[in-house]
Amino acid sequence: MARHVVVLLNAKAGTNAAAQTREQIAKVRAALEAHGATADVRAVEGRHLAAEAKRAAAETGVDAVVAGGGDGTQSAVAGALAGTDVPMGVLPLGTLNHFAKDLGLPQELAEAAAVVATGVPRPVDVGRVNGRVFVNNSSIGVYPHVVRHRDQLRETLGHGKWYAMLIAVLNLFTRRMPRVHLRLAVNGEEHEHRTPFVFVGNNVYELELLTLGQRKRLDAGQLCLYFTPRSGRLAMVRLALRALFNRLRQDRDFNAVCSGDVWIDTKKKRLNVAMDGEVEPMDSPLHYQIWPAALRVIVPAEGASPAGSG
Repeated sequence: MARHVVVLLNAKAGTNAAAQTREQIAKVRAALEAHGATADVRAVEGRHLAAEAKRAAAETGVDAVVAGGGDGTQSAVAGALAGTDVPMGVLPLGTLNHFAKDLGLPQELAEAAAVVATGVPRPVDVGRVNGRVFVNNSSIGVYPHVVRHRDQLRETLGHGKWYAMLIAVLNLFTRRMPRVHLRLAVNGEEHEHRTPFVFVGNNVYELELLTLGQRKRLDAGQLCLYFTPRSGRLAMVRLALRALFNRLRQDRDFNAVCSGDVWIDTKKKRLNVAMDGEVEPMDSPLHYQIWPAALRVIVPAEGASPAGSG
């Protein structure tokens, strides 16, 4: 029986973008139909993705809701589907596609569509911070600061994403370095630190020589929290350079704590929090939780499990 899926594409604004979106809708539909699926492909503005995913999941006869886009799109759709029985399909149409890569999913449209049409759902974990779902990671401190500045540059000056990010990073070292004075409650123990950033991963991130930012599995039921005691500008420049050339090492550059439940309290009542590349203000304290096996993702029907369960 053919699988009927609703595909949500992150629509861009502008005349040229609208034309490109129509072309992409046709390509995505054709790719899925080539493997026997029937596809209702919809272009949706980013801020409406979660609501549209909930509506699509409630429709009669829908076998899966598919997120077509980058990590922000995957995160929004996952947040709507987590905790339900409706499977999520992944079409990695973004730039980095960390979630799809860590799942071991194909990066080409035709191959990814084949998985959506013929694969099987497997449970994976998601993280939550104050109830907001993330599939990759969340952070506070330097990174949200840079992302907010990047977005302001793109909006006010029209810079491209990567150029704006470069300017935002360089600007960081000409101003006062953001620092977070935090109190952590992990596994019943309290720790106090002062750090320029805190990074919380959905499961364990590999921060060794050649595997920067990768995860071997997404179903181990753990949050992994990383932070550095280094806080000066020079130390952060060195850290950034080691990251650029894949020379980060966890035992030298980071402290790491893994748990299923983490509280982060700071002196600030409200913090900018990055989740899968999107920044949102949240009230402190921040409560991070792992939500085991909350999301059913369609993966290849045969072979090793991309979710890492082997």
